[in-house]
This record gives sequence, structure tokens and C-alpha cells, in this order.
Amino acid sequence: MSTVEIVSFGYLHDAPPAAHLTIDLRHHFRDPHVSPDLRYMTAEDEAVRTAVLGTPGITDLVEATATAVDAFASGPSAGTVTVADGCAGGRHRAPTFALALAERLTAAGHRVSIRHRDMARAVVER
Repeated sequence: MSTVEIVSFGYLHDAPPAAHLTIDLRHHFRDPHVSPDLRYMTAEDEAVRTAVLGTPGITDLVEATATAVDAFASGPSAGTVTVADGCAGGRHRAPTFALALAERLTAAGHRVSIRHRDMARAVVER
């Protein structure tokens, strides 16, 4: 299988990283930031992961992205497939999605690395 690099990020911090696939989670999926109970948590907290993964469409998007990664990996050119997934601040949706995608791809035999570019940054007050 191939090597896959997953980078989660927040659009409010900087430009998206270069990637073969960029998944924008901002507009179609509810932001846990709006909940005062979740705002200062991150994807390292079970409550955030539960909220994000319980959002309709997220697990389908994880599966669709994994299918796209498989297509890139089956191409004639070898090399790492890079997936970048972003939300507003990079603390909730994007890193949770990245973790779920990494789990799915690892189970399928891919070698996966994951980096949360903005998860440790301060909450963006908006």
C-alpha cells in the first residue's frame, strides 16, 4: 500500500497546505465552536470527537476521501498521497476528520502520518 500524509488545519490561521486532496469542512458541517461547552476543547477530547463524528455526512465523507486516496495510490506514479482537511480554527472538525481518516486508511493497509497544524493554537474568538 501507499504512504499517506494527512494534515488538519484551520483556514482562519493560514493558507491551506499543499495537497493532492483538500477537504473543506467549514460550510457543510456544524462547528463545535458554537457550543460553549466544546469551544475550548480540541479533537483530543472525546466530547468533540463524538460531536463531530455524530454529524450527518461526516463518516460518508471519510469513506469517500479514503476511496479517493485509494485511487491516487493506485496510479502509475509512486509517492506519498497528501490529504489536507480544514475547518475554521483547526481545533475540532478538521483534526477529528483527520483522525477518523487515518484510522480508516491504516485499517486498509496504508502507512499513514498525521499532523495537526493548528490544533494547539489559541481559540479564534469570532
